[in-house]
Amino acid sequence: MATTTVSDAAAAWQRVILLHTRVESRLAAALQRRHGIGLSEFRALGHLAASPAGELRMQELADKVGLNQSSVTRLVARLNAADFAYRDLCPDDRRGVYTVITETGRARHAEAGRTYEETLKAALEEAGREDPRLAAALTALGAPA
Repeated sequence: MATTTVSDAAAAWQRVILLHTRVESRLAAALQRRHGIGLSEFRALGHLAASPAGELRMQELADKVGLNQSSVTRLVARLNAADFAYRDLCPDDRRGVYTVITETGRARHAEAGRTYEETLKAALEEAGREDPRLAAALTALGAPA
């Protein structure tokens, strides 16, 4: 029977994937529990808030949050239902649809941003304590370890 060996690169990548999964899970739980929003909603609000006019075309938003068109449509529907954002037609091209952040959305994102930062820092510090190899990688990336 042949044994399979995993390269150093593959093993390191597996550690990164595990770290990503753990951190994303903690972030999602904290945002939902404390602010009633999901991680995708938080990130979408962040991209909208950071855009110069507080709006993005639906496809731009989809690209920024890493979702397909139908998923971002459902995401925007949830943001709309919560009064965090609304859809608007592009004045120059009636086929173009924008998502526009509301003041309520900006406020929720700002509140949730503190939770996001605290949770992220804690999750990365914990990961660094559990795995010295991750600690070194996190330090090299400029993250707390």
